[in-house]
Amino acid sequence: MKLILLILTALASLVSAQAACDTEAFCVDTWVEVSESQIKAYPKPVVTPLPVDSSRLYDRWYHRLNGAVQVFDAPNGSPIRAIDDGFNFVTVLGKQNGWAQINAGEWVRESDLSDSSGVVSHFTGVLLPEEKPPYLTAWALINLYPSHIPGGNPSESNPLIYRYTRLNLYSSTVIDGETWYQVGVNAWVHQHHVARIMPLERPAEVDTARWISIDLYEQVMIAYEDERPVFATLISSGRSIWPTNEGLYHIYFRRARKDMSGGKVGDDYYFLEEVPWTMFFDEGRALHGAYWHDGFGYRRSHGCVNLSITDAHWLYMWVAEAMGTPASADKENGPAVLVYSSGEYK
Repeated sequence: MKLILLILTALASLVSAQAACDTEAFCVDTWVEVSESQIKAYPKPVVTPLPVDSSRLYDRWYHRLNGAVQVFDAPNGSPIRAIDDGFNFVTVLGKQNGWAQINAGEWVRESDLSDSSGVVSHFTGVLLPEEKPPYLTAWALINLYPSHIPGGNPSESNPLIYRYTRLNLYSSTVIDGETWYQVGVNAWVHQHHVARIMPLERPAEVDTARWISIDLYEQVMIAYEDERPVFATLISSGRSIWPTNEGLYHIYFRRARKDMSGGKVGDDYYFLEEVPWTMFFDEGRALHGAYWHDGFGYRRSHGCVNLSITDAHWLYMWVAEAMGTPASADKENGPAVLVYSSGEYK
């Protein structure tokens, strides 16, 4: 009888472990830590980060405007238009005696500008290996000390992990309904502090050889060639009041530089000059580079999908190669863009 009870108990534990495994994005025994020897065999994610191209990050002088600004036809010239107060950025071509040229025949007072070059992000995404890696890759979203145990307090005896660090997720477990991931020996982090690369199986409705997935929960974009994921990066999608809509779309218009504006004056108005590597896919929503923030991994846009400038350039050229043109002459049927959410965003 005791033997039967022991067998039944063991079977129940296996069923419980498998049920938990089936709810995870990757299948591991969620009650067992990966050993130190296994971690030493795979200490870092098997991915290749894109090199930062500083020449592209700083090929423009990016400046935020200080409030409402009058635009003149020349230094000390005549006013020709006004830019309303809002979240406004211009690119400066040159400066002369207290004036800054923002476009051909357009000048503003230099005192109307704030230097914003320091916020241009050096973050880059990663090229993915041909073979599936042994563990999921994730980025740390904040600077943090891992906990020694899942659900525990951060421990400063663990090495500090910096934001944007690439991590292997070796194991996982659920504590009070929330997932914790093992990222090292006696090192666990909460699900809200990482963004995972979770490639999809190609959906039947995707009708282009090259396609893109955007996971609104993880804030991760992945580019695919047929069945194979080739590139992944962090994004910033739309906030809840200006959402990036779920669904299947296609890139329909591309420009290497595109001015953008929207919102309501006195509320959420914005004007952004020369937004780089812009590709529209859903009624004015676009994939594009963002020179005005370094907040990738968190929602913060007006519905577009923000990428770092390096990542946006890689993606733009990858699409251009597929389409055979550096920009779209008119509306086109480009790579599919699948926007979805792998979890409930909080």
